[in-house]
Amino acid sequence: MTIVQGIEARGMQHCETTALDVLLRHEGLELSEPMLFGLGSGLSFVYWDSKGMPFPFLGGRVKPFELTRNLAARLGLTLTVAETTSPRRAWENVAATIDAGRPVGLQLDSYHLDYFRSKVHFGGHVVAMYGYDEHDAFLVDTDQQGGAVRTSLTGLARARAERGPMTARHRSFTLTLPPRLPAWQGRLVPAIRACAESFLAAPIANLGHRGIAKAGKQVPGWLARTAEPERDLPQAAMLMERAGTGGALFRAFYRDFLGECARLIDSDHLRTGHRLYAEAVPLWTEVSTLIAKAGESGDATCLEQAGAVLHELSRIEHDAMQALRAL
Repeated sequence: MTIVQGIEARGMQHCETTALDVLLRHEGLELSEPMLFGLGSGLSFVYWDSKGMPFPFLGGRVKPFELTRNLAARLGLTLTVAETTSPRRAWENVAATIDAGRPVGLQLDSYHLDYFRSKVHFGGHVVAMYGYDEHDAFLVDTDQQGGAVRTSLTGLARARAERGPMTARHRSFTLTLPPRLPAWQGRLVPAIRACAESFLAAPIANLGHRGIAKAGKQVPGWLARTAEPERDLPQAAMLMERAGTGGALFRAFYRDFLGECARLIDSDHLRTGHRLYAEAVPLWTEVSTLIAKAGESGDATCLEQAGAVLHELSRIEHDAMQALRAL
C-alpha cells in the first residue's frame, strides 16, 4: 500500500474544487470553496441542446478543467498536466506522483467509480487520488459521494479511459506553489472582471445572460421535449440544485465568493454585484422547484412560471455582471 502522508481527506460540495482543495492544502495553501471557485472565474451559463441529446442541459459553470487552468494562471501556480492514450502510461503517470509523496488530480467518467450511487455518464468529473494498493485506489470526492472513498483499480482504469462528451485522455495533474506565492487577495479583482467579461461577451446566444434568456424561452416547451417528463424534468432540476453545484446552479458559490470579497475590498460595484447574486440564488432554486413539479404533475403552467423567472434572472445577472465588470 502507498499512501501520501498528511492528506486531510475532506469532501466539499463540487468535484473540481474538492480536488483543488486537496492538492493546494498539501502544498500549504488553504482557501474556502467559494474562493477557489471565484478565483478560478468558474461561473458561467450554457443552454445545451442538440438532436443527439435525449434532453436539454443547463450548465452553470465553465468547462471542466477550465476552472483549474484559470486558478493556476491567476495565482502563478505551476500546473503540470499529463495526458495519454495509453492506459499503461496513464497509470505510470499517477503512480509515480503518489510514490513521490504527492496527491494527483484526475479527470474521468464517474459512471465507472464503484462508490457512485447514480450511474450516469459524466466525463467531466474530477477527483484527487492520494494512494493505492494492489486492488484499490484511494480518492477524495465530494462530501455527497462520501469524501474519502475507494474504488477498484479496474473501475478507475475504465473511468479514465472512457470517451464521450467532456472526457479527457487519461488526464492527471498536479499543482505546485511558487517559492513566493503572490498575495491571492490582489488577484480578486482580475478574477471577478474576467468572469464578468466572459459572461457579458459570450459569442453565442446559448451562453451567459443571453443563454439564460434563451432557457426562459425554451423551458416552457419541455413537456413536449421528452417522452418521460416524470424522469427527465426532476433529473434536470436535481442537476441544477444538488449535483455538486453548491446550490442554485453554482450561484450560491458565487454569492458567497462575492461576500468574502466585499469584506476585503471597499467597492460599491462589488456590493451591487453581491446583492444581485443574493437575489438570484433563491430565484434559481425556484426555477428548479418548478421544473421538478412540472415533471411530477404534468402541469405546463409550472414551466411557464419557470420561464418567466429565468427571464428575470437574465436581467439580474446581466446587471450584476455589468457592475462587477466596472470594478
